[in-house]
Amino acid sequence: MAHRHRINVFSDTVLVVLLNIPALVTIMLAYIWFGLIETAAIFAVVLNKLPNVIVSIREGARVIDPKLTQMAKVYRLSRFTYYRFIYLPQIYPYILLAARNGLSLIWKIVLVVELLGRSDGVGFALHSLFQFFDIAGILAYTFCFIGIVFTIEFILFKPFEKLIQKGRKHV
Repeated sequence: MAHRHRINVFSDTVLVVLLNIPALVTIMLAYIWFGLIETAAIFAVVLNKLPNVIVSIREGARVIDPKLTQMAKVYRLSRFTYYRFIYLPQIYPYILLAARNGLSLIWKIVLVVELLGRSDGVGFALHSLFQFFDIAGILAYTFCFIGIVFTIEFILFKPFEKLIQKGRKHV
């Protein structure tokens, strides 16, 4: 038990550090380390978002009802049954929260990544529009982003949420 406590303290420390490094710093360091390449951009986006996802899902895992876990052991439920009917229904709101928050933050980080180190992409295009004070162009890109996010919400997140809710009603 003490070993697990030390791991939690260490991981909490690492998460606090990663959560508080400004995205701009991470992006700049990635470009310095890897060069102005796609890999650096992807690395910067992942490194900026991953701590938020971990914190959300970890908090969900911490609120798993221990009585249900104990019941699963007593009835010797298979791992699949345990995860399908006990674990996932309790943690899915946190997974969905992490995905929704992640999507909103990733868009913003990608724009900064493209603005700083890419000669293509939406961030680069927005920078060009900004230089010419093209408000209509900037707003057009903004509304496209909003449309894409709504599409993802209604094609991926809502059906997933309904599927999980349906599974919860049967339990």
